[in-house]
Amino acid sequence: MLQTHGLSCLRDAQPLFEPVAFTLVPGQLLLIEGENGVGKTTLLRALLGLAPLNVDSLAFDGLPWPGCLSQIRRRARWLGHAPALKPELTVAENWRFWAALEEFPLANADVLVFGERLKLQGFEDARVGTLSAGQKKRAQLARLLFGAAKLWLLDEPFANLDRAGIALIEALMETFLQAGGAIIATSHGVLSFARPHSTLVLHPALQGAYDFE
Repeated sequence: MLQTHGLSCLRDAQPLFEPVAFTLVPGQLLLIEGENGVGKTTLLRALLGLAPLNVDSLAFDGLPWPGCLSQIRRRARWLGHAPALKPELTVAENWRFWAALEEFPLANADVLVFGERLKLQGFEDARVGTLSAGQKKRAQLARLLFGAAKLWLLDEPFANLDRAGIALIEALMETFLQAGGAIIATSHGVLSFARPHSTLVLHPALQGAYDFE
């Protein structure tokens, strides 16, 4: 699905970490580890064209970089630290907005199904600004489920989640992987996931500038 060699990210034209190479196949979970500021989040963002990327070769579904960028953006789903939710809108209104972007029909009955699936029963019509951090994180998970995604890019996916929330996202990840999707997730080495996975450790470039995002 995704294959790259000699990949690094830049900050002020300087590499953040030593070049890496990896191959991602359907059903694979890849954990990106490394010290704070080494560029784990930036690597995920760079794969979507949101940060400078330096690469010898990169291909997605056989299409080379940068021509494959539009395909990655179309088939990937990004889950970052900040909840991509409009606080003045309700949970359901946010979901309908995301679903419309993917041309994914979301009827009232579907909203209730997603509310139950994401443990947000009774909060579908609540304004996002009134939710707890964990509830916002669970509400954000819905974005992973709209459209025909092949790749999930998850930045510290367990942040702000209790044990029940962690179990929820683990179940969603497992279902996605079993269906042939692939996941790249960042971790500080404390990501507990029972499924077999690969690990890629980023090492700071000697002349690199730290990433303070």
